[in-house]
Amino acid sequence: MKVLVIGSGGREHALVWKIHQSPRVNKIYCAPGNAGIKRMAECVELSVTDVDGLVRFAKKEEIDLTVVGPELSLTAGIVDIFEQQGLRIFGPSQDAAILEGSKVYTKEFLEKYKIPSAKFKVFNDREKAKKYIDECGAPLVVKADGLAAGKGVIVSSTVQEAKDAVDLIMRDKAFGDAGNLLIVEECLKGEEASFIAFTDGKTILPLPTSQDHKAAFDGDLGPNTGGMGAYSPAPVVTEKIAEQVMQQVMLPTIQGMAKEGRPYKGMLYAGLMIDGDNVNVLEFNCRFGDPEAQPLLMRLKSDVVDIFDAVIDECLDQIKMKIDPRPTVCVVMASGGYPGNYESGKVIKGLEKASDVEDVVVFHAGTTIENGEFASAGGRVLGVTAVGTDLEKAITSAYKAVGHIAWTGSSFRTDIGAKALKNVHEITMGKEVENKAKPIGS
Repeated sequence: MKVLVIGSGGREHALVWKIHQSPRVNKIYCAPGNAGIKRMAECVELSVTDVDGLVRFAKKEEIDLTVVGPELSLTAGIVDIFEQQGLRIFGPSQDAAILEGSKVYTKEFLEKYKIPSAKFKVFNDREKAKKYIDECGAPLVVKADGLAAGKGVIVSSTVQEAKDAVDLIMRDKAFGDAGNLLIVEECLKGEEASFIAFTDGKTILPLPTSQDHKAAFDGDLGPNTGGMGAYSPAPVVTEKIAEQVMQQVMLPTIQGMAKEGRPYKGMLYAGLMIDGDNVNVLEFNCRFGDPEAQPLLMRLKSDVVDIFDAVIDECLDQIKMKIDPRPTVCVVMASGGYPGNYESGKVIKGLEKASDVEDVVVFHAGTTIENGEFASAGGRVLGVTAVGTDLEKAITSAYKAVGHIAWTGSSFRTDIGAKALKNVHEITMGKEVENKAKPIGS
C-alpha cells in the first residue's frame, strides 16, 4: 500500500520510521518532509495547509492512507475534505480538532463536563484582563486562545509578568490572531505528564505514559518551547493515576465530544498536571506530541498501520497493542536562540557517529541538505532518541549520541529524564506490555 505522511518535524520522521517497518507498506510519501525523512520516503513540496494540493496529490498517486502530523492541517479541516473525496485519512475532523484549536472552547468544555482543570476566566479586553490579574495576584498562567506552536502559554510568577503576557498576546500580537482572546488561569502545582491515546470514538487505546520538557533551559527555566525532550514511561503516572485519567478525563472527553455533535477519532493527547492524587487537564492536543512521538513510537511493537486502519474503521476494540517494556528518552537539539530568533543553514557534523551508538535513532526535525551536507533549517533540529534496559542507561545513550553532534550555535537541555530518576530509583525492563482498548461508557 501507499502511505502519505503530512508534516516536516521530528514527529513526522518518527511516524515515517514506524510506518516503514510495516510489511503492508511498499511506498511512503511525506509532504513536505525533511532531510532525514528523505532516506525512507519520497518528499513532496507541498505545505501542510495546502489541503487542495494534498488532495490532488493523494488522488493522482492513489494513496491508500494519509496520516496527519501537525495541528495546522487538522484545524484547517484536512480530514473532512479528504473523506469527502473518498480518501482514507487518520486524524480528527475540523469540528473535533477545536479541542486543540481553541483553548477557550476547551476550558468551557472541561467546565461543562466536570473534567478537572484549573479555574479560569476569558478576556477579549486587555484592561479587563489586567484588572482581574490585580484582583487574583500571582502566580498565574496566561494563554492565547488559538494555535501558537506550543509557545502561547506563559507562566507568570508575578503580577507584572502576567500583565506583560497580556500585552504580548493582545497588543503586540506575538501569536497573531491566536491572541484575539486569552485566558487567565490559576497556576497549578505539581508535575506535568502526557497521556496520549488512540480512539475511534467508541473505544480508547492508550499508549504508554510520557513526559515532555517544555521549558527552554535546564531546571524547567526559560520560555516555553515546542518541547526540548521527552521520555517514556513517566513514573509520576502510576497505574492508579492512569486509571483515574481514563475515567475522569479521557472517557468523559470522548463522550462529551459526541454529545456536542463533534465525534472524535484519531489521537487524543491530554497534557496533565499531577499533584499527588490530584489530576488536572492543562490542555488537549489532537495529534501525536512532538517530541513524545519519538520515544513512544520506538516503544510501539505493533504494526502502527493496523492501528490507524482500526481507528478509521471504528474497530479499535480488536487491536491488542504490544509495547516494548524498555524506557526511551528523546533529547532535542535546537538552534541557538530558540524559541526566539535563531539562524539556520548551519552545517551539522557527527550524525553518522551518533547513529552508530547502540539503540539510538536520530530523528530529524528542522533539517535540509545544502551542498551535499545536512544543515539546520528550523528551531528544533534533531530528536536524539535512545532505548535502554533502564532509564539511566537510555539517558546515557542519548547524551552519548548528542555528544557526537554539533553545529554552530547548537543547544540542548542536559537534564532530560532527571525528574523521572528522582521519582523512582530506576525504571527497569520488565515483560512486554500489552495495552487493550477501553470501551466508552465502561
